[in-house]
This record gives sequence, C-alpha cells and structure tokens, in this order.
Amino acid sequence: MCPLSKDGYGLTFQVNHLGHFLLTQLLLERLQRSAPSRVVIVASRAHCSGRLDPAALGRPARGALRTFQAYCDSKLANVLHARELATRLQGTEVTCYAVHPGFVNTELFRHAPLWLKPLLVPLAWLFFREAAEGAETPLYCATQEGLERFSGRYFADCRPREPWPQGRDDGLARALWEASERLVGLSPHGPPAPGE
Repeated sequence: MCPLSKDGYGLTFQVNHLGHFLLTQLLLERLQRSAPSRVVIVASRAHCSGRLDPAALGRPARGALRTFQAYCDSKLANVLHARELATRLQGTEVTCYAVHPGFVNTELFRHAPLWLKPLLVPLAWLFFREAAEGAETPLYCATQEGLERFSGRYFADCRPREPWPQGRDDGLARALWEASERLVGLSPHGPPAPGE
C-alpha cells in the first residue's frame, strides 16, 4: 500500500514533487532578484515509466508495483516541472535543470515489500553508485558555466539527454504546473479537499 500524506495525497508524490514545487515557487522572487541563478531538480531515469493524469494528481498509484509506480510518476513530474519552469522563466536569467544522478546506493528501497528487499539491497550494494558519484551531475548543473541555453533540459552523466517522450510533453507539463499550483494552494481556486 502507498502511504498517504497528512493532506491525503500519495506520500511519494508529495515528497518528491509537491514539496519541491512549493519550495521553488516560494523562492522564485528571491531567485529572480539574485539572478543569474539556477534551480536543480533531482529527477531520475525512472521517469521513463511515469504516468501522470493531471485530473488525478496526488492520488496514490495503483497496481501490484504501486510503490515503484508512485516513484516513477513523481520523477516524471520532476522532469516536467523543470521543463515548464524554464518556459515560465525565459528572459529572467533564472535557469533550471532536471538531473538523473544515476542509480545511487541510498535508502531508496526502505519502503519496498519485505519479500523484495533480499534481492534489491544486494543489487544496490553491487551495482549502484556511491553518494559522491551521484552528486556529480547535480553539482555540474548547479555550477558549470555556459549551461544557460540548456534551461529546462534533462541531464545525466553531466550531459544533456533527451527524456522519454512523456517527459517532453509541453501540454502535460503545463497541466501538471496548474494542477500542482492548485494542490499546494497557490491557485485562485485554492487547494482541494483531502482525497479529492
């Protein structure tokens, strides 16, 4: 079962997307006053399996692998957030980037089903990157000179990459933005009731 936040949204989606979306919105004025400035959003290659329905945003994922699906959905939201943020900030000298840090050995599997942990944890130790290696691409996007023309793009291994097709959907990015504003209470319509 996918845990819910206090607001009644899927916890993974709220932590991985809505929290970052709200923080970025609250900092936008300061980012613009401090320009040139950058926003780096840690996404994941897992966005390739993401599925977002703006009308059902924040609802827990369904299916046998719902925990993994919720993660993928939130990472697709990260890629689309960077894309739409770049569009809205054109001409402000505030740029943004979605980054895949690689598969990093963190506590990513702490909420995995108990029966799956004996398989996942050893794989993480054998094949995943250490935290310092995982920080390379986010740090690159935060500090490398000359990246401004790539604002809104998705990066992996310190290079711009094409996200999967759903990560390039400008209509979905705009719909996600508008729904996210509503969910965090920044739209004139206000936040929905929990579980709505």
